[in-house]
Amino acid sequence: MSVSFKGYFIQQADYQHWANEVLFAALDRLDDGARQADQGLAYGSPHHTVDHMLAAVRAWFNRLQGAEGEADSGAPLCPEWQALKNELRHELRGLQRWLEGMPEGYFDERVFYAIGGERQSLWVRDALTQLMTHLSFCRGQATAAATRLGLAAPEADYVRYKREMEQHIAHLREAEEERRARPAAEPPQ
Repeated sequence: MSVSFKGYFIQQADYQHWANEVLFAALDRLDDGARQADQGLAYGSPHHTVDHMLAAVRAWFNRLQGAEGEADSGAPLCPEWQALKNELRHELRGLQRWLEGMPEGYFDERVFYAIGGERQSLWVRDALTQLMTHLSFCRGQATAAATRLGLAAPEADYVRYKREMEQHIAHLREAEEERRARPAAEPPQ
């Protein structure tokens, strides 16, 4: 079975959302001070790393929609943990829904953006690959800090996601089969 770029990136956006939830469940076990403390990560603290993930999703989503502005300024977007998680959830689901509405040919177009004032471009599929792999990199950084702070490593690999989704689909099918097997309820009298 062949999967289109569109289908692939819709699934990747869903995976990113799922993997972020696994990371959030781990980081929720830390107090705010530990989440905010510099842990020597590429983006400093676990909180700032997740904040950078939000900035990256927003920047690439804007670029994919035609805005050519500069990327992450480094300034925090959400200082409060719960708000940060909710914003990242919202942005990723928004990106996923937007990709669902795009025609197949869109993934063979170019996306334009600026770095240091210089105009650059990538194929849309390469820009999305950059975003998805960067989010995974950031989660890896935050996971390293979480384990250094004594938490069990969150298991958010793609194979685990696929297995969970397959189980979920199987349960939905079973529930539908059970529903169809039940006799229709008699109308009230």
